[in-house]
Amino acid sequence: MAALHFIVNPQAKNGYSLKIWNELKKELQDSPHSIHFTESPQHATEIVNEIARLPEDRAVVTAVGGDGTVNEVINGAIGFEGMKVAYIPAGSGNDFARGFGLPKSPRDSLKRILALMEEEGMELDAGSFHTSEYPKGHFVNSIGAGFDAQITVKANQSNLKKWLNKLSLGKLIYAFYLIKELISYKPGPAVLHIDGEEFHFPRMWFITVSNHPYYGGGMKISPAAKPNDGLFNITVLNGLPKWKLLTVFISVFWGGHIRFKEVKTFEGKNITIESKSAIPVHADGEYIGKTPVHIEIRPNSWVIL
Repeated sequence: MAALHFIVNPQAKNGYSLKIWNELKKELQDSPHSIHFTESPQHATEIVNEIARLPEDRAVVTAVGGDGTVNEVINGAIGFEGMKVAYIPAGSGNDFARGFGLPKSPRDSLKRILALMEEEGMELDAGSFHTSEYPKGHFVNSIGAGFDAQITVKANQSNLKKWLNKLSLGKLIYAFYLIKELISYKPGPAVLHIDGEEFHFPRMWFITVSNHPYYGGGMKISPAAKPNDGLFNITVLNGLPKWKLLTVFISVFWGGHIRFKEVKTFEGKNITIESKSAIPVHADGEYIGKTPVHIEIRPNSWVIL
């Protein structure tokens, strides 16, 4: 029987994650399990590494939190046989649940996990990356460089996000900073390398490398992306006048942005993003440094329950 572990981020969504866990744990009285609470950034990865060293043939490691929490859990799980990843969404964006077709309800998620405990799960792709500030890491949602990463950095550092999370309005922080940063942000030249080919963009707003369609709390940035096809889908916004940017961003929610002439899409496995001036980069919504960033596909590198 697979050992069941829950890795809870008590700080996710200003404590909402802990509240959810305190409700769900009542339903686990008849199910053997272990509970681990994260105490700092990257702690979830360390916990998974410790679980991997236990004398257990099989383990299900369940992230309870947001996209950042499940990213850390998967970073720990990659490379270990017999380890499956599960997820209970209790964060702000929860793009992971959308992108991988998982229940949005924490209670439904727990029921699903308990019902599928002994199933083999599904092998899925991940991406590996490195920047000068972050020499090694993995992502499963997306990596972004440019304007979207700038918004992510500002939003995650903002006290306003904590306040909005308390009102269950956390997603509005991204719209707020989109408008705020639009005033001062200046797109610049960038070079995109994909599997040996080189593409130049003189006024690049952002480049996003996706493993599934969603990012930014439900925006359908890459409608054709699939997490098990061995390919990344790349979206580039270049040469767009500022007055048109809000229209493009609104259309991202249903994937309509790909019809704009300023939006270019590609597919690839081995990617490097360079820029004349260093610009911020995020992976699964977490800041990982500045360009240049190198990205590679890791096909079938982890298992989801």
